[in-house]
Amino acid sequence: MSHRRILTGLLVGTALLAGTCQGALAADGSLTVFDWSGYEEPEFHPAYAAKHGDSPTFTFFADEDEAFAKMTAGFIPDIAHPCSQSVVKWRDAGLLAPLDTSKIEGFDDILPGLKSMKDLVSTADGTVWFLPFDWGNTLMTYNADAVDQKDIQSLTAFADPKFKGRVAMADNVDDAFALASLAIGMKDWTEMDDAKFAEATAFLRKVHPNVRLYWADSTELAQAFGGGEIDLAWAWNETSTTLSAEGLPIKAKKDTDEGLSTWVCGYVKLKGAEADDEKIYDYLSAVNAPEVAKYIVTAWGYGHGNGAGMKAIPQEDLDASGYGDVDQFVDNTLFQSPLPNELKAKMIAEWEKIKAGY
Repeated sequence: MSHRRILTGLLVGTALLAGTCQGALAADGSLTVFDWSGYEEPEFHPAYAAKHGDSPTFTFFADEDEAFAKMTAGFIPDIAHPCSQSVVKWRDAGLLAPLDTSKIEGFDDILPGLKSMKDLVSTADGTVWFLPFDWGNTLMTYNADAVDQKDIQSLTAFADPKFKGRVAMADNVDDAFALASLAIGMKDWTEMDDAKFAEATAFLRKVHPNVRLYWADSTELAQAFGGGEIDLAWAWNETSTTLSAEGLPIKAKKDTDEGLSTWVCGYVKLKGAEADDEKIYDYLSAVNAPEVAKYIVTAWGYGHGNGAGMKAIPQEDLDASGYGDVDQFVDNTLFQSPLPNELKAKMIAEWEKIKAGY
């Protein structure tokens, strides 16, 4: 993990403790990007910074439900960074404005598999709402010096009493129920009926006594691994990529019996955005630029939405990050596809109870 990323996490945490709703990094005040902490790094938008002399202003959210609540309460950024499971909810709530793809450089190079995901990039009438940017996994991540491989072949290990107080879970309802769905044998969570929902929540309640940390951002999780507080985590690709690069024995396990979860995140334009369209589309073009692909793959361990950029990355770099064979990458996976609003609301309510020990 870079010192910059650690510093960003500390700045955001300080702002939250000071009583603000969101941490923010101010730069070009005429464009506001509502994002996950860490994505303000200039390497994600070099062409924008080069053209305008600075990065946009970033304000951060811990998860998409928090972001949704703030925007429905009246906060209007220019651009935001939701993931696949939230796009429909945001669009149906009237938060999004359609995208003019003729103004996004390289839009035709978006990976076809991402473009074709149902009701994500575009609606049936052809209107485009979402620019895919990053994609990857939430998967079992562990301290190889402390955990025996035979003990973590199944995702049910998260509920094994031998890991009591040694587990970290994302404080994120989507990732939590992706784990629970996989653990009970579901690859399509949109088909979760009442019986399967009860089974999934029962599994998460079994995991809860083992949880030392419900982490809010990757910095917090990295510090817990680095400090020896945890041995096992349900985490994004970034954690094993950055910590192993620092020489720590943190690895991702992609071959558990039940599989892993795959998500796609990207950028949207908000209805009521006050920034000039030129700056909005300059930013969207900048994050979609092929040269950004190598940075996101090698430094963060995620895939990039631009297929031309992915093809330009040396094969050895793709292999090292697990993207050498995209078909294999998405094999045995649960896609975090958009959820029915009623089911998502049930998940949110139950997740809050589970974290509180009920």
